[in-house]
Amino acid sequence: MKSNFFHLLICFSICVNGFIAPSSNRVPQLADKGASTASIPHSLVSTSLSAESADVSKIRSTTKRARDLVRCLIEEDKCYVSESGARKFADACGANVIIADCFFPQPFNGKSEALDYMMERVGQRKGKGNIRIDKISDGDRACGFAWTWVCGEEEGLRGTTFIELNDSGEIQYLQEIPEPIFKPGDLTQQLLKTITQGFEPKPPAPYEKRRPTRACEVAKYLFVDLNNAEPTEATNELMTFFDDNVIYRDFNFENVLRGPAEVRKFVEDFTFPGIEFRPTRFDDGDVSTCFTWEVVIADAPDTIKGVSFYELDPDTSKIVYVRDVPESAIKPPILGTWARNLRPGLGVFQAVPIGSRPGGM
Repeated sequence: MKSNFFHLLICFSICVNGFIAPSSNRVPQLADKGASTASIPHSLVSTSLSAESADVSKIRSTTKRARDLVRCLIEEDKCYVSESGARKFADACGANVIIADCFFPQPFNGKSEALDYMMERVGQRKGKGNIRIDKISDGDRACGFAWTWVCGEEEGLRGTTFIELNDSGEIQYLQEIPEPIFKPGDLTQQLLKTITQGFEPKPPAPYEKRRPTRACEVAKYLFVDLNNAEPTEATNELMTFFDDNVIYRDFNFENVLRGPAEVRKFVEDFTFPGIEFRPTRFDDGDVSTCFTWEVVIADAPDTIKGVSFYELDPDTSKIVYVRDVPESAIKPPILGTWARNLRPGLGVFQAVPIGSRPGGM
């Protein structure tokens, strides 16, 4: 019964565009050693760091394969807005690449479909605008980046993309989620409470307190180790990792959250039985990190996917910035499709002056 009600609300979310989303307890798996050894069209040096003890200044100066490949493809090759760049993106993909752009109903599989996907993205823009990288995690094996569509003196659609490489340095997985055009705000919480009414909390699981300093390890600690801890205790521990000036952007809401008090209220508002958060893939970023997730709601058979970007203060290792993006329940989302057709360079109905949202806020 609850499952049917859930699907009714999913239909309602044609306008809502998405609830909240996190994903499974599966750390990214790299390709087998026998994977394709074709070199990517960029000379990228792989340097491994011993993690927790690595000096931050060295981290920043070290070449990172995933981060540097993404920057090259987007900023130099213009892979999202030029046909030549789209081809270079496909050349950088492994034979079994999976492109999971959550704007579309199904993933694109293999190099041929990856090229079709990128060519479709280029064609949709109709020669208008570009994509700006607002923030990018410093991952070697995988990374994520927060982006904004820009055109002329305006900026529009925002979102986050996660990219993972195989052992040969080729792209083996991409997940991208754009912000919802309509942001339901507090309606999200009200709907979720209605769906999960009557669910009993699970017995809390023990965890070992740690104080990781690498961004990717902070994310794993907060969303794997603490995932099934006693809720109040878990929230208290979570809050010790946020900086006093943290900015938290959840794209279910129009406005950002600022400071620990607003973040705590947000966390507590969405902490109740019947919602299971599952992280699925993590990058290996040091100062910033990106990870994918899914949320299981009540007894519904389907999950809601999402992606998060976390940035740390390099001196204190506390979280200073968060961006959460949930997928749309309907694919492609109706409002998002209309906006892209009406304003192909911006992807939104109402843009803002360029530079008016620092860091894509």
